[in-house]
Amino acid sequence: MPTWMKQAVLYFALVFAAGFIAGTIRVMFVAPAIGAFPAVAVELLPMLVFAWFACTFVLRRGGTSHPVALGALSFGLLMVAEYGLAYVLTGQTLAGFLATLAGPEGLLGLAGQIVFAAFPVLQANSSNDSRS
Repeated sequence: MPTWMKQAVLYFALVFAAGFIAGTIRVMFVAPAIGAFPAVAVELLPMLVFAWFACTFVLRRGGTSHPVALGALSFGLLMVAEYGLAYVLTGQTLAGFLATLAGPEGLLGLAGQIVFAAFPVLQANSSNDSRS
């Protein structure tokens, strides 16, 4: 398996694990207290900060040879894992999962996931800019 694929799997795994913990806290404790949308908004920034540092860690382990592919594969793995988790925990269909992405909380979360996918490219460009 090429290095960039290993990096994508590691990046996805780190962020998914952190998101699983944060999402459990959000669903069980934060959302009932303040509502679903504010809870997602509260979770988003710490998750993005974690993802940024996870991306830095991963890229330092193997370089940045294919940052677009790394971000795209990480995003794809994340979406498949999120649907799989929704299916296992709630029996949610694929159509139901996609419908949740169209709601306000889903769109906010999806925006965060797109930013997560862009981090390898942003960091690769940032390191290229600092070298020139």
